[in-house]
Amino acid sequence: MGFGCMSLSSTYGPSDDTESARALQAAVDLGITFFDTADLYGDGHNERLVGKALAAVRDRVVIATKFGFVRNAAGQLTVNTSPEYLRRAVDRSLERLGVDVIDLYYAHRVGKDVPIEETVGAMAELVAAGKVRHLGLSEAAAATVRRAHAVHPITAVQSECSLTTRHHVSDLLPTLHELGIGFVPYSPLGRGLLGAQVSEKFEPGDFRPMLPRFDEQRLAHNRAVAARLVPLAESHSATPAQLALTWVLALGDNVVPIPGTRSAERVAENLGALRVAPTRDLLDTLEQITADIAGDRYPESLDALIDH
Repeated sequence: MGFGCMSLSSTYGPSDDTESARALQAAVDLGITFFDTADLYGDGHNERLVGKALAAVRDRVVIATKFGFVRNAAGQLTVNTSPEYLRRAVDRSLERLGVDVIDLYYAHRVGKDVPIEETVGAMAELVAAGKVRHLGLSEAAAATVRRAHAVHPITAVQSECSLTTRHHVSDLLPTLHELGIGFVPYSPLGRGLLGAQVSEKFEPGDFRPMLPRFDEQRLAHNRAVAARLVPLAESHSATPAQLALTWVLALGDNVVPIPGTRSAERVAENLGALRVAPTRDLLDTLEQITADIAGDRYPESLDALIDH
C-alpha cells in the first residue's frame, strides 16, 4: 500500500503542515515506501512538503509525481502534455521535491491535442537524461496505454478505483495484467465516503461539493449506503475503510492503492486492511452493499479531461 499526498494541501479543507508531516512520518515508520504527489496539488506546495518530509529517508522511498494540469486565464483546469511544457515542468518538480531524480513520473492526464506517442517519447528522453526513472500515465484508457507502452515501457497507470468507481476492473485491468504494468488506484476510499465518516457539511476549501456524488441532492443517500458497511465491518473485526481497501487490494498482485490522510492514526488504520482475509463472499457482499451509489465521479467539465 502506498500513500496519496493530495489531501495534505488543503484539497479537502484546511490542512496543517505539521500535522501532514506527522502523517508522512507515521507512514514511513509503518513501512510505507511509495508516496504519490503532483505539481497541481497546492500549486507546488505538496511537492515541497513531501520533499522536505521525506528528505531524511530519500534512499528508502519511492516518490511519484505528475505533470500536465495547467490553469488558463480564467482559472479553469486544462491539460498541456506537450514536450516543451514537460521539460519545464519536470525541472520545477525536481527543484520543489529537492531530489536529483523522480522515481515515477506520470502524465496527469492524456492530452487531447498531443499524440500520446509524442508525450511518452519526450518523457522517455527524461529517463535517458537521468531526471526520471520510470514512466506512468493517469486516467488513460486501455488502448492509449498500449500505444504508450509501445514507445517506452509504462511502469504504472493510476486511475480512480474503489467500490464506488469500478469500471476499470473490466476495461483497464486486463490490459495492465497482460502488459505487466502496475495499477495504482487513487481515492480507493471513494474520497472518504467509504470510510463511513463523511459529514453532512464540508470545511471551506473542500472541493468535494462540486462532485456529483457529494452534492446536496445525493450526499444523504450515499452516506446511508456507506453506513451499511459498519455492521459488516464489525462482524469482521475491521473498520469500513479497511473493508473498502480489502476490495481494492484483491484486484491483483500488481495493484497498489494510495489512500490519503492527514492523520497518523488513520495511516495505521488503513494498513490494517492488509490483515483482512479477502474471501469471495466478503468481496461479493461489499459490491452488493455499495451497488447503488448515486452520481458520477466528476462534473462534466472535469470528466471531459478524462481519456475514455
